[in-house]
Amino acid sequence: MENPIQFVQWLRSVAPYIHAFRGKTFVVAFPGELVMAGALPVLAQDLSLLHALGIKVVIVHGSRPQVEEQLALRNLKAHYHNGLRITDAAAMECVKEAAGELRLDIEAAFSQGLPNTPMAHAAIRIISGNFVTARPLGVIDGVDLEFTGVARKIAYETIHPILSAGALVLLSPLGFSPTGEAFNLTMEDVAVAAATALHADKLIFVSETPLMADAEGRDVRELTAAQANALLKTGQLPADTAFYLQACVKASRGGVPRVHIVPFEMDGSALLEIFTHDGVGTMVSTENLETLREATIEDVGGILKLIEPLEADGTLVKRGRELIEREIDYFSVIEHDGVIFGCAALYPFPAEKMAEMACLTVNPEVQSQGDGERILRHMENRARAAGFKKLFVLTTRTAHWFLKRGFMHATVDDLPKDRQHMYNWQRKSLVLIKQL
Repeated sequence: MENPIQFVQWLRSVAPYIHAFRGKTFVVAFPGELVMAGALPVLAQDLSLLHALGIKVVIVHGSRPQVEEQLALRNLKAHYHNGLRITDAAAMECVKEAAGELRLDIEAAFSQGLPNTPMAHAAIRIISGNFVTARPLGVIDGVDLEFTGVARKIAYETIHPILSAGALVLLSPLGFSPTGEAFNLTMEDVAVAAATALHADKLIFVSETPLMADAEGRDVRELTAAQANALLKTGQLPADTAFYLQACVKASRGGVPRVHIVPFEMDGSALLEIFTHDGVGTMVSTENLETLREATIEDVGGILKLIEPLEADGTLVKRGRELIEREIDYFSVIEHDGVIFGCAALYPFPAEKMAEMACLTVNPEVQSQGDGERILRHMENRARAAGFKKLFVLTTRTAHWFLKRGFMHATVDDLPKDRQHMYNWQRKSLVLIKQL
């Protein structure tokens, strides 16, 4: 090993994620294009690693290019309406053929156990079955979609015991009606239905699309469901990307806390998204944008009420109303039903491309609910958007909390020059810095 120290540091850095995700349920969906690109064996290894770490994994596969192949072999032409395949009886046979072949390929990929691979000594069982109940989409805009359907129910009461027993569950883009008919479904529809029914902690689309970008070409890393919906309404996204994002919004509104889109072209993209702070894809969260926002002058009273007890016991440096009014543009707040119960301020130091986060406060009555982390992520995003490379805090009592979230010990000499001159040597605050 060329750099054992770096390896140990990396392993330690992912440990919190391992602890947090053990016993959680992840739905991982990928298109048929991933299989066509030869990326299935590597993805199987990555998902096997998640399984080994105690994560319950449900897999959903797509089959669009494989169905196209089957249609071509039979000299049949594909027909679409509004991006959905019109599945007649002949096309349905192609769908079944493609799904059956893919299921066998996936099962074979999870059965490999070659030495010196992540699959070594793995004995993974993957279970599939008639877990998806579906109904026909019917006639849309005067066009009969025939055997094209939509997921109606997921057999969560059967899937949960399978996952608890240590097996993986595989769902194909097929559903069955109580009358015994089979329907062709989209991978995205099955994935969203499964994640919602199983109350999954994450839904991850390992997609053929590149990292999402906005109209200015900037990477889109994190969105709330409301922001994602607004982005869709602009019509600026490519059709495939928009289709994935629509599925993310639907899953988010269905109660899935985190939905991710990661490109399969990047080796290990699913692992990088899950086990690194910034990830490599786009995440849609259920967080309500209206409750976490930048502060306005009307928020001064609420901020004062929130921080005054901490100023009184010396946790925070005292700030008067006039100072907060002057610096209100630096603040962000969490608001619920018109009441501010969390805040923080971001002070810029452009010359060194650094920013200071100060006055991070959450009402004691609602602590331990993750709001402090939500504010921290928000402030980190504000700092990144402004072009800052480092975020630092000065603290006398909460160093542990920041260290657990990626901050590192530093010295006063590591601060921006202007901030060094303002350092209060009587308080002897600890200096903690985080790379953004």
